[in-house]
Amino acid sequence: MKRKTFDLILTGLGAALTIVLLAAGALLLWGSTFTSNEVHNQLAMQQVYFPTQAQLAHPTGKEVTTTMVPYLSPYAGQQVLTGAQAQAYATHFIAKHLYDMPYHGVYSQVSSAARAATPGTAKAATLNQLDATVFQGTTLRAMLLEAYGFSVFGDLAFDGALAALSAALVLAVLTGFGAWHLRRVPVTEEFPKSIGTTISTKVA
Repeated sequence: MKRKTFDLILTGLGAALTIVLLAAGALLLWGSTFTSNEVHNQLAMQQVYFPTQAQLAHPTGKEVTTTMVPYLSPYAGQQVLTGAQAQAYATHFIAKHLYDMPYHGVYSQVSSAARAATPGTAKAATLNQLDATVFQGTTLRAMLLEAYGFSVFGDLAFDGALAALSAALVLAVLTGFGAWHLRRVPVTEEFPKSIGTTISTKVA
């Protein structure tokens, strides 16, 4: 094979891969931006806020406990707007309160107990109220963790975009060198060179 033909094939493949990687990087970057914006917008509508710095500095054991402080302090008083914030609030605030409730806040158990209670009794009223509270807490926790999950996909898409664009840059440089070398290669040169040398020797 002529060396010029070989270089032309490699240069063409390099250019094609560069375009593919640029397209992939652009799509991944768009996906990351879209996911981040959606997570932010959906969380903003919930208007959930972390306990204030004063509450975290003096935990009462009711709304804020000492075990929550290390996890919530970095976000004191902030609105939940990011996946990391949503995960912290759901795991170290809501989940803790649910666990401290009867039946450890497991909705299926609370609901079963409420249905089994004699209607019209004080126990039934208490369990029905607990059922509603646990349902609301569990639902909000699930929504926050779902937002956190999507934010992780957004972060992975961003990392993938950086990798694809970096690879595209490297390939673009290599393709440029290939195009430069293509113009300098003699038309008669063979690849590999040993083939051309062997043929020339036999002819001689």
